[in-house]
Amino acid sequence: MTSLFAQEFRLSKRHEEIVSQRLILLQQMKNKSGNKNTEKVSQLPAAETAFKRNLSLLKDIEAAEKSLQTRIHQHPLPEVLSLEARYWASVEDYIPKWKQFLLGRAPYPIGVENHDKTENNLQKKAAKQLTSSHAF
Repeated sequence: MTSLFAQEFRLSKRHEEIVSQRLILLQQMKNKSGNKNTEKVSQLPAAETAFKRNLSLLKDIEAAEKSLQTRIHQHPLPEVLSLEARYWASVEDYIPKWKQFLLGRAPYPIGVENHDKTENNLQKKAAKQLTSSHAF
């Protein structure tokens, strides 16, 4: 009987320890919850300021974008238009040569004209040298 009484006493003591630990933990949770609420309240003005700043930045970015778009859509300079026209004329001149090359009907079109001109110039120089050396 005394062993049951001793066991009951130990269990009662253990129960009191658990209940006191529970009360301590509940108080700590309540304190943390209160701290979080005060932190949220203190962070609210900073969040509102950041939100206003972000809106202002967004408006500035949109204004800059509109400004850049108007610059892009302005009429180009006459020099640029002239260069563009000459470029497209050159492209149109080379289209038939490239078309034949791409279809496998002609050799590589770039450098062929220059090669022929260079070959002709070399032949002319050689002929001049021959005539000049025979003149003496």
